[in-house]
Amino acid sequence: MKKRFVNGCVSLLIAGFLASGCMKMGPDFKTPKPPVQEPGTFQHAQEASTRWETQDRWWEVFGDAEIDRLVEDVLKHNLDIQAASAGVLALKYQVIQTRAARFPAIGLQGTAQRQRIPETTVFPGVTTGGDKDAYSLTIPASFELDLWGKLARAEEAARAELLKAEENRKTLAQSLVSEAISLYLRLESIERRIQITEQSLVSYREAVAFVEARYKRGLISILDLRQARRTLAQAMSALPVLRQDLGSTQQTLAVLMGKYPRTEPPRGQPEEYYKQLEPVPPGLPSALLLRRPDLRAAVAGLESLNAQIGVSKANRFPSISLTGSYGYSSPELGNLFFGPEGLVWNIAGGIFQPLFDAGRLKAAQKGVEAQYEQAVAKYGKTILTAFSEVESSLLTRKEQLERRKEVLSFLVEARATQRVAEARYLRGLVDYLTVLNAQQTRYRAEDDLVLVDLAIFSNRVSLHRALGGGWAELPPVEGKETEGIASYLIW
Repeated sequence: MKKRFVNGCVSLLIAGFLASGCMKMGPDFKTPKPPVQEPGTFQHAQEASTRWETQDRWWEVFGDAEIDRLVEDVLKHNLDIQAASAGVLALKYQVIQTRAARFPAIGLQGTAQRQRIPETTVFPGVTTGGDKDAYSLTIPASFELDLWGKLARAEEAARAELLKAEENRKTLAQSLVSEAISLYLRLESIERRIQITEQSLVSYREAVAFVEARYKRGLISILDLRQARRTLAQAMSALPVLRQDLGSTQQTLAVLMGKYPRTEPPRGQPEEYYKQLEPVPPGLPSALLLRRPDLRAAVAGLESLNAQIGVSKANRFPSISLTGSYGYSSPELGNLFFGPEGLVWNIAGGIFQPLFDAGRLKAAQKGVEAQYEQAVAKYGKTILTAFSEVESSLLTRKEQLERRKEVLSFLVEARATQRVAEARYLRGLVDYLTVLNAQQTRYRAEDDLVLVDLAIFSNRVSLHRALGGGWAELPPVEGKETEGIASYLIW
């Protein structure tokens, strides 16, 4: 009897595994075509640009060790990245749960029971009832035949959602690293602007002292002195705004690195800070579809919805399940495993076919199909947005480099104008208002140069992010019990 049961179970399991997955409802996934034909090259790319080569640590182009350390801190300690990593870990376990439905479920069930039944005389000398004991120990098992590929499609959807979450984690890391570098560049530019303002204050104070001395000697009118003091007060009023901006930037940057938002005094910045960055070879537009994690995440989302179409379609077909149990039962605990009379087993098969559900299952399938079409449209929009970001960054880069040349020319002329105005004032050829205008124009030109340099550096960050190439490795997704998960998922 035992041998027949075991042989029957093995035969049913083999038949179930062979039947499972032989058919998958729903279409097999194919990546949709882009909504537009990709051009051979980007419109505003340099003519001599070459194919893009991935730089794993592209921010090293700035040659600043502080930026390198900043990026490492963000990747290791940023709380948004840690939250995204926990989400990825949760989806890894979800894949395991979904995959487990494709295998038999085997358990262990034991019962012990005592009951009292009233005694009844059936025949003279024969009574029934009294205290009755019952003990059993069985191994129940169940298995659903995946004839239509419902469970296989569900696993496909779960794996695609896991991939989507991982790509979204990389997209988040890209955004945070880019934001951190941009904030650091902004912080340095504010420190340079503070230096320029403090230098102007020294110049304006000297001018006030000089004009005050000439006024006391009766060489100039009170108007010149008032104008000099007004210019000094105006320059002094700009410092609190710059210091506040500096502190706010430091606080935001600290939060990105997972640190307490403290502020520090401005650091001294070298005058010769600008250096021409190497040209960025933007490569081919079609490469964006492979490099950018947000586009890869969109494709994974489409694959998940495509698999869910198969699941919803398979739900409309019969589901077949196998159940069975094997064990022992006895009225005495000591004899539970002895004697063939204590052996109990059963094998059963069941089938369920929806006959009438008022169109619920069909509507569910059509709903998922509509969601897929919606996701295809969003995927196309994401591609167009990616192309737009690259083209916009390339155009901005070209125009900002041209603007820097003009601002440099403006600064050279402003400094020369200031020297001429001061010399002519000493000879009495112009009034002091001309000197003040020349000074203010000179310092405004220096401030403009700092701002255009910030725009060029920030654009370089945006361009690398838009091209999607070259990011340092994120810390691995780890949990309290992750050992063996990766190999299990690959299998």
